Amino acid sequence: MSGPPLGIGGVAGGEQQVAGHWRRVLPVLGVLVLVTAIARSAFTLADTGILLEAALDLLLVGTLGAVMLYIGLRLPTTAVRPAYYPRIVLWVVGGVTVMAVVLALRVLHPGVSVQFTFGTQAVFLAIGSLAGLGIGVHEARALDQARRLEEQNAELKRTERKLEEAVTELEASNEQLEQFAYAASHDLQEPLRMVRKYLELVEGRYADDLDDDGREFLAFALDGAERMDETMTGLLEYARVDAEGDPSGRVDLDDVLDDALTDLQVRIEESDAEVTREPLPTVDGDEHQLRQVFQNLLDNAVEYSGDEPPRVHVGAERCEARNASNGSGDAAGSGDRWAVSVRDEGVGIDPDDAERVFGVFERLDEAGDRSGSGIGLALCERIAERHGGDIRVDAEPGEGSTFTVVLPA
Repeated sequence: MSGPPLGIGGVAGGEQQVAGHWRRVLPVLGVLVLVTAIARSAFTLADTGILLEAALDLLLVGTLGAVMLYIGLRLPTTAVRPAYYPRIVLWVVGGVTVMAVVLALRVLHPGVSVQFTFGTQAVFLAIGSLAGLGIGVHEARALDQARRLEEQNAELKRTERKLEEAVTELEASNEQLEQFAYAASHDLQEPLRMVRKYLELVEGRYADDLDDDGREFLAFALDGAERMDETMTGLLEYARVDAEGDPSGRVDLDDVLDDALTDLQVRIEESDAEVTREPLPTVDGDEHQLRQVFQNLLDNAVEYSGDEPPRVHVGAERCEARNASNGSGDAAGSGDRWAVSVRDEGVGIDPDDAERVFGVFERLDEAGDRSGSGIGLALCERIAERHGGDIRVDAEPGEGSTFTVVLPA
């Protein structure tokens, strides 16, 4: 038959057995030494009649017995592990042995005639036993602390390995999700175009033959197809952020903003929007992806302008990395990051939704009355993070919104 498994329970059981053994053996030895000390003290008192000398003999000889009682009775109640008890006893024996050797060398020294009294021998005995006890307990505690640190280090390494495995699995899962999103959106675009094409053919050829309900149903179908097309396009752009582009080239954000405004020119004119701007910096990044950020932020600013004509301002300031996340920035020309902001005077956002709006398919209007796929801000966040930065929004309902993209300078 095999023995019990070597585990924590086995180690703890073995240490309990050791502790029980010491509790039984050492106290007995300690009592014997104390009895010897008492007998010696009584003999000294009867022989010399000096009470002080007898008391000193009792104290000094009894020290070793007290040490044994301490190891046998008191030590098991402390944090010192029983596995270290033998080492403590060895230190006590070693201390006594060192003192005995010192005495012997002194007696045997050539040309020196010395006879140590019993009291002197008792003093050396007490010093050796107490010194050995102190060193032994100190070493036991140091070893125990080292063992705990080693166990904590091992646990930290196990936790680190688990985290690394979790990160690897998460990265693999994200990659699979990206591939799925790309494949799904790409493969769905072609049948969606066919559906949309035939709906437009029906509208062009038979719209006059349909009653009001039919024309309304057809309009709903075309609107749904257009929204789905926007969603598929947004998913493709979102899935391709990491796979396409190079965020290491120098990009003039003034040129990027010019291109974005050109792309949105018709929309800006139709809404009578006014866009003001400050000089923008040059940063490391991917020009196409940064243009997508400006397009989405400007398009949102125009879309959610409220009843008044949109008023949008684009600016930038230099800021420190430690201040980039809380909105505080240094004066222009200092800091190691650029905070590029797009501010509007539109409907604003509830502060409780400041994080939610950057989620995929999260929309600023719950009813979905406005156009958009709900992917634009999520795309902006992903592009900002890929460029080593981040994006945030500061807004209040009815007070407008300020979207700030922080990029390394």
